[in-house]
Amino acid sequence: MALRNYLVGEVTEDFADGLLTRREALRRLTLLGLSLGSATALLAACGDGGGPSGAAGATSPAAATTPTQGVTGSANPGEPVRFAGPAGELQGAWAAASDPQGALLVIHENRGLTPHFFDLVGRFANAGYSALCVDLLSAQGGTGSLQDPAAAPTTLANTPPDQLVADLRAGIDELKRRVPDAKVGVVGFCFGGGMTWNLLQAGEQRLAAAVPFYGPAPENPDFSNAKAAVLAIYGALDERVNATRERAEAALKAAGLTYEIRTFPGAGHAFFNDTGPRYNAEAAQQAWSEVLDWFGQHLS
Repeated sequence: MALRNYLVGEVTEDFADGLLTRREALRRLTLLGLSLGSATALLAACGDGGGPSGAAGATSPAAATTPTQGVTGSANPGEPVRFAGPAGELQGAWAAASDPQGALLVIHENRGLTPHFFDLVGRFANAGYSALCVDLLSAQGGTGSLQDPAAAPTTLANTPPDQLVADLRAGIDELKRRVPDAKVGVVGFCFGGGMTWNLLQAGEQRLAAAVPFYGPAPENPDFSNAKAAVLAIYGALDERVNATRERAEAALKAAGLTYEIRTFPGAGHAFFNDTGPRYNAEAAQQAWSEVLDWFGQHLS
């Protein structure tokens, strides 16, 4: 329920920022399970919103099938891979470091395994960390098979969290197979940041380090069975996700985990994604440096 509520909040925030038309926002909210009346009231509370560049002209995640280099991206993006999952074959993006200092599970945003994440695993590999991003829409044929831009977040909202966690654990299995002697870390963004918290809550003890980027914490977090050193990253303008920051920190403290909370001034939600409308170059570059420092401390 917490992740579904988060995804509902994503739609309303995109509408309020003029990234979705009212019609498209209503469609996506009803797909997420809201009644038309509830969806209408929710958008009314956002004000006018719905700028002219709304979702009617938005690009589907499937529209770009070839990985592209982002503004701060990798010249050597990851390659598509397939591997065994708990309920069938999983898809993913994989990039191998030439001399791996660690292994990373990368968790994508609510739009699925977009070209940005092929790029990102390549960036991590160039920095010395072999990286795998699991496509959590593999059961639907993979992100690239979805033509409706609302299909990815709707499907993720309708997938039981335990199933998503199981697929991510299979990703760790695959990392351990490919880089058997490396310590494993995880980094997730937006929805993937929320799933990073869920992996910690599930007590995944193979993780030595975790970096959730502006991810919503579970409603009653308990990280007492986790072992990871956590660097939690937030944007100062991201009020919706920041409302969960205090309970995340309380749970980290209660679990006795090594952690740091980093909030970037002037940055909003999804500030790290250099292919998105909220990209903040200064904050993204600083966050990248701090993430590599964190993994250098806890994975090398």
